[in-house]
Amino acid sequence: MNQVMEAVGVFFSYALLALFAQNAIFTRALGVSRLVQLTGDDRTSSGRFGLLLCVTQILLAPLAWLAGNQAIRLGAGASMRPLLFVGCIALVSLAEHAALRRLGQNEMIRILPLAALNSCVLGTVLITRTQMFTLSQSLGFGLGSGLGYMLAVLLVTEAQHRLRSQAIPSAFRGLPILLIYIGILALAIYGFTGHTVIL
Repeated sequence: MNQVMEAVGVFFSYALLALFAQNAIFTRALGVSRLVQLTGDDRTSSGRFGLLLCVTQILLAPLAWLAGNQAIRLGAGASMRPLLFVGCIALVSLAEHAALRRLGQNEMIRILPLAALNSCVLGTVLITRTQMFTLSQSLGFGLGSGLGYMLAVLLVTEAQHRLRSQAIPSAFRGLPILLIYIGILALAIYGFTGHTVIL
């Protein structure tokens, strides 16, 4: 019972770490290009995109952990591991596609490639493998990264609606002010983790 509680504690601590201190977008810039495209696309629901990305991260974490351990055992070089993880992402995407098709979720099927084939997904898996996380750490980090991306998507989507003010100079309207906003959020998150700017 004590080991189960310890594993649950590790899971949630790594989820919180990935959600706030190691947010994929704001501290590592993973998936920023997709985020900028998503906020300009009124056809795609930010919440559904974030949810699908989060589910992809959670489903991918144990598969990538097992595949990574097997690759190390078989002596696969470090250059082969990203290809292995892309294969894992493809398997998870196919499983999600089949489940969504069975549920009749055509809107979710349309955004599945955007969510699953994201640098945030691959980057999270590569981070967990290079840091040699355990299974519970990988699951927690995957969940936290997915929730962190979802939080970032919602923050930036809301900001884009509010950044349409006429008080903003015309040269900064649209993408420039959005990138400045993301940069300021990234500095705030970076400072939250205890880092200081050295001049």
